[in-house]
Amino acid sequence: MNVVIALEHRFDRTPDGVVWTQTQFPYSFWKRYLEVFDHVRVVARVRDISTLPPDFKEANGDRVSFIAIPYYIGPVQYLLRSLQVKRVAQQAVRTEDAVILRVGSRIASCIEPKLRATNHPYAVEVVSDPYDVFAPGSIRHPLRPFLRWWSPQGLRRKCVGACAAAYVTKQALQARYPCPNYSVGISDVDISEESLVFTPRQFHKVNTLNLIFVGTLAQLYKAPNILLNAVAICVQEGIDLKLTMLGDGKHKTELEAQAAALGLKERVCFRGQLAAGKAVITELDQADLFVLPSYQEGLPRAMVEAMARALPCIGSTVGGIPELLPPEDMVPPGDAAALAAKIREVVTNPERMTRMSARNLEKAKEYKDEVLREQRIAFYSYVRKSTEIWLKTQK
Repeated sequence: MNVVIALEHRFDRTPDGVVWTQTQFPYSFWKRYLEVFDHVRVVARVRDISTLPPDFKEANGDRVSFIAIPYYIGPVQYLLRSLQVKRVAQQAVRTEDAVILRVGSRIASCIEPKLRATNHPYAVEVVSDPYDVFAPGSIRHPLRPFLRWWSPQGLRRKCVGACAAAYVTKQALQARYPCPNYSVGISDVDISEESLVFTPRQFHKVNTLNLIFVGTLAQLYKAPNILLNAVAICVQEGIDLKLTMLGDGKHKTELEAQAAALGLKERVCFRGQLAAGKAVITELDQADLFVLPSYQEGLPRAMVEAMARALPCIGSTVGGIPELLPPEDMVPPGDAAALAAKIREVVTNPERMTRMSARNLEKAKEYKDEVLREQRIAFYSYVRKSTEIWLKTQK
């Protein structure tokens, strides 16, 4: 049996037909589904390019193919192409396919009504919370209040109608978007043995401490602007900090201007988008503290990867972050003063940073692939069996 997987990630395709990704969802990610299904068809936005930037990874391969959704970025382009998007998305699903929708996703929302109309079983993988995505300060859009009310309703409907649900959190997303049928909490973060360090870090008093942030700059729901304000407060209080920001997007220019206006131009390095893997690990290994003050998270991949390098971490009290960090290492979202106080509290206490390092490394080991593999296989098997049972009723 084949499985169709719909998601919102954007991919590139070269003239030879190879599909590429720079960050998430390389071919190795899709291979996990092949332990249960015969073939994976990915339904996602695909942009045709003539030349390939360096460090990209192949996304398709043996028994993994792509259905290319007309490419769009943002709500305006989506509206202009919405009829095409819906047509291609719905045509991607055949009666004999198993279906997994990675939600929230506009593409998944295009497919779900067709499935509901025919009682075709589908599963959901819940990877984000639209209620927090559209929280005040996280996104700039005139319809933000409406979208914050409307989008969670759609996600709840999808979860209620699903034959099975896998959540990237252990509790947080399940509480807001319950599935009455088979459900399980399984992170989609893969921590390999190679990405785990062997021993925690030992911290001692130093003059300059290096902070690192990893996240998209396409929207502000990772709160990079709040982090810049917090760093400025710390510097004004005499704490010698430098900040490396990994990520790219339309807000990068204004964030660079914000850093300059705050007097941080020489202290903040915008490294842009780096390919997942060695390039990111190198930056993590050069840092002293990982900071992710998001307004919204499922279970943050970047934080787990930082923990695997034994980095102390500070995060906000949203989504799955409380499943990773203890209360003393978190702050409310959107509060630059509280974040600055937490950064100061941590970086001025080398013994605490050493304890944070050891704890985070142990926590990261819970997300090793061999720990989660059996749960994933059980989930995929349930989806396949449910589809097979339904198909017998269609004959």
